[in-house]
Amino acid sequence: MDKALLGELIAMLMFIVTIFIVLVGYPVAFTLAGTALIFSVLGHFLGVFDYAFLTSLPARYFGTMINEVLVAVPLFVFMGVMLERSRIAEALLETMGQLFGTLRGGLGISVILVGTLLAASTGIVGATVVTMGLLSLPAMMRAGYDPKLASGIICASGTLGQIIPPSTVLIFIGDMLQGANQAAQLAKGNLAPDPVSVGDLFVGALLPGLLLVGLYIIWILIRSVVSPQSCPAIEMTAAQRRGLPLRVIKVMVPPLLLIIAVLGSILAGFATPTESASVGAVGATILAAANRQFNLGILKQVMRSTMTITSMVFILLLGASVFSVVFRGLGGEKVVEDVLSSLPGGQFTAILAVMALMFLLGFFLDTFEIIFIVVPITAPVLLMMGVDPVWLGVMIGVNLQTSFLTPPFGFALFYLRGVAAKLVSTGAIYRGAVPFVAIQVIAIAILWEFPSLATWLPEIVFGEPAPAAGVPGSDQPPQSLEDMLKGTQDTLTPGGGDSFSDPTSQFK
Repeated sequence: MDKALLGELIAMLMFIVTIFIVLVGYPVAFTLAGTALIFSVLGHFLGVFDYAFLTSLPARYFGTMINEVLVAVPLFVFMGVMLERSRIAEALLETMGQLFGTLRGGLGISVILVGTLLAASTGIVGATVVTMGLLSLPAMMRAGYDPKLASGIICASGTLGQIIPPSTVLIFIGDMLQGANQAAQLAKGNLAPDPVSVGDLFVGALLPGLLLVGLYIIWILIRSVVSPQSCPAIEMTAAQRRGLPLRVIKVMVPPLLLIIAVLGSILAGFATPTESASVGAVGATILAAANRQFNLGILKQVMRSTMTITSMVFILLLGASVFSVVFRGLGGEKVVEDVLSSLPGGQFTAILAVMALMFLLGFFLDTFEIIFIVVPITAPVLLMMGVDPVWLGVMIGVNLQTSFLTPPFGFALFYLRGVAAKLVSTGAIYRGAVPFVAIQVIAIAILWEFPSLATWLPEIVFGEPAPAAGVPGSDQPPQSLEDMLKGTQDTLTPGGGDSFSDPTSQFK
């Protein structure tokens, strides 16, 4: 058998075996690295893998450690965990519920709006779903809401942290796409490509995220008209109405100021995502102190949680780096390129296939696990086919959010079931999520049909066109990934930068 073909077959087998072992329940980070090393030995024994590929790992790891963009991750995690401890969600839900609750569906709309604010403040999906489930589900049940509708509202609003910035998911996607896009542009002959930054992705995700919020609210309003008994209005006493406007201002202004400070500094160009993350971390601490929810004990808990979450994410990244190196060394990326390029329908079908793969993996794997495995493998091929990197990153975020909601394996459904099993049945949670999954699909279709929803705002904010996936007017056909490797290694300094930001490291 031809050695190139044998290596490609081993690469595909490695991918399948890795997914199987993860599904069995072994830790993902160690599975990625361990399986890859085993198959590298097998490939070397069969003469289709060179151990020299593994020498790029130290440079990748060091690049990850000194990558300033990724410093934003622990800072945003600290911000989210601190806000979770400050009871800001509880105050928002109570006040917003009183503000809108006298309308049919008003309490549900309040939950959506509070979920949006929490998403823009924390960016941690699991914590948001659990918090909303503990606080809002009992209130909605007492108000007479249909358990299915209440469950769907909580799960949908809790997953907004996946797409509404600041999202830790978008930080990693943006960092990966940055290196992949730069390498694709160089391979196409563009020696001065427009960079793709995490800031581009943050700004690009803003309108699609707000679109989802609007669609959720429209669905609640429709239910309030078609089935008013499913989302009745709540009655308020005179004491509750007294001083309500002042309470709304008091509760709403602090988190809004924090959101403006974090996102506004990025939108205005005053700060990078990393710098704005530090502002958010300090601002969250000040809010906790203002709510009298801050002491050294809480600070210790927040720091421990931040360290645990950050360590979990980064060890996944390091394990995925080993997997990526071995997969490419075996020729797996050539298989991906050939498969996606040969699909009937060209770019449309290729994107659809990648999105379908991510959606299905979302039933079984965490978001970070999916993007660390799939994005480095598929993104370079899609970008070579002319896909806009900002639009692609936003589509990945919305797609994975949809997967998080879809029964029977959606992670958000498991989070809610874990804290609300005594109030609603598993069947009610699943049935309640279905309409919101349909809304997500509609949002994906709109974003697919109108990509400017993701690309227009970055052009306005940063004053330059979104990065093009090719050289306008060029008659030269795009190179293959193999040719891209040969060209970039001669013109760029190897080993400089992290595993995703350094274009050459994409193909080592």
